[in-house]
Amino acid sequence: MLPQAVHRLSRVWVPSGGGIAASGLEDGHAKLIRAGFLRQSHAGIFHMLPLGRRVQDKIERLVARHMEHALDASRVALSSISAESLWEKSGRLQNVSSELFRFSDRKGVPYLLSPTHEEEITSLVARTVKSYKELPLRLYQITRKYRDEFRPRHGLLRGREFVMKDLYTFDTTVHSALETYEEVRVAYTNIFLDMRLPVLAAKASSGDMGGDLSHEYLLPTPLGEDRVVSCGSCAYVVNEEVAEAAPHNEVSLDTDFAVWRGISKDRSTLINAWYPAKTSNPATGSVREYTGLDINLSAVKSLKPDLDAGVEDALPIWSAALQGPDRKATALVNIVDGRLPRSFSEKLASGRLDASLWPEELSPPQPPLPNFIHGEGRGDIYNPNLLRIRTGDSCPRCSTGVLKMEKAIELGHTFHLGTRYSEPLEAKISLPANTSPSTNEVENGGHRSDTPQTVPIQMGCHGIGISRLIGAIAEHRADKKGLNWPISIAPYSCVVIPAREADNADAVQVYQQVIGAVKTADGPLDAVLDDRNKSLPWRLNDADLVGYPIIVLLGRDWPTARRVEVQSRALGMKHVVHVDDLPPLIQHIHDTL
Repeated sequence: MLPQAVHRLSRVWVPSGGGIAASGLEDGHAKLIRAGFLRQSHAGIFHMLPLGRRVQDKIERLVARHMEHALDASRVALSSISAESLWEKSGRLQNVSSELFRFSDRKGVPYLLSPTHEEEITSLVARTVKSYKELPLRLYQITRKYRDEFRPRHGLLRGREFVMKDLYTFDTTVHSALETYEEVRVAYTNIFLDMRLPVLAAKASSGDMGGDLSHEYLLPTPLGEDRVVSCGSCAYVVNEEVAEAAPHNEVSLDTDFAVWRGISKDRSTLINAWYPAKTSNPATGSVREYTGLDINLSAVKSLKPDLDAGVEDALPIWSAALQGPDRKATALVNIVDGRLPRSFSEKLASGRLDASLWPEELSPPQPPLPNFIHGEGRGDIYNPNLLRIRTGDSCPRCSTGVLKMEKAIELGHTFHLGTRYSEPLEAKISLPANTSPSTNEVENGGHRSDTPQTVPIQMGCHGIGISRLIGAIAEHRADKKGLNWPISIAPYSCVVIPAREADNADAVQVYQQVIGAVKTADGPLDAVLDDRNKSLPWRLNDADLVGYPIIVLLGRDWPTARRVEVQSRALGMKHVVHVDDLPPLIQHIHDTL
């Protein structure tokens, strides 16, 4: 076999900052910059440098392999430019307009840079697919997306330009669409397993995307902006937004209640969320105290969608609206936590709540308002649980489980969309007369149709944040020495480092021996030779900073004994072996990692 070409770091642009951090508080993003993976271009926008590009390429290849081999998906490349008219037709334009990069061409036609492609892919399929015989259809792409984040932060975790993998699925019936959904969930599980990531698949809210079934794929980390709730005894895993509370007893109507205040975006409505200040657990006898920081804003917003969740102190804004010349303030809404007794709601509704029972911050009582809204038992007023789940709470699904609350980063999301986009964008298929649901999976009330039919396509969309994965893995696996990549997506799986410049020729032979003998799913081992004109301590520190899974060092034992030192920080190992024993050891480490 002919020798493989040698990858040399001396021929790669790696603007590394060396091996010593300027601050002990360096996070994963700072390590990515210092190690030469990326550089910031503008706020929330980054240039990917050669090492970062290699990581991104490997993630893309790994994800593409699962899309094509496990799901038979075909790869497409949709334009980054979308027409505003499509978004108006789908009904999403106004809901997400604040996050869109919008522009017009020279003729005044309005366009936008796509943050996602549901409208475009649905329009494409609507123009192309006409018969049920062309389904199921699974199309995916890996492309740049754009979102005008109000406050981009955490580097690649929340940027304004990012790379996404989108999979769009098209099925004839709800039943077949749900089967596809489960196949995608399995594929996602395997993708994250290949990257050695302890991702939790959590039931989630569909939000502006639409549909009634979705799951988030969350990586627990203190840096996360999501919160995931999981049970230690059963399979209950959900995003906090849709978390349920275990059945509970009402608390007594005494002074142990409190109120959190919010306000609507148009400043017309003050929202009071009443909750127990203390609760007790009869099983353990423990007492828990709550403050306004424990209010689940998602629960409040589900009842009052126009809540401005960014306002921390609503009273001054409400007072100004109430007393202003235009008298914008028109209504007060009370939302009552289910642990407070029904008598509390009744007294609120009738205005008979004793002044002595009001918290001090409500004294003196509020002035009369133009319109007082309350409806006992109505879904928009009464909620079983307005408080965030806490670690240690009882599981709502099993009798013995205890819940754990963790911050997490969302890496992927799957949605069953149904006809959310296919109906407004007219993506339909024709069905022949006398079609049987049992033979062609056509839903028609369980009966054959005597006439041809045209029905909307059942859709799903499934995303993975490619560039976000880079930032999340860097943050999740980094240690005080540097980055620590999973071997499946590391920029290079192995680095060979000669201690002396005189050993460079020998290092090439070691390099060839390693890549020629070690086999991976993608071919020979992906190795690189660090032949840069830097000191050995600098290169060793830099190897730890970059995060190569395997380091092979031609050190002090090399000239006399032909022995090399093999390091793997992820496995916590350092072995000194004869060069002839090197390939099987590298193969073992590779297979273990």
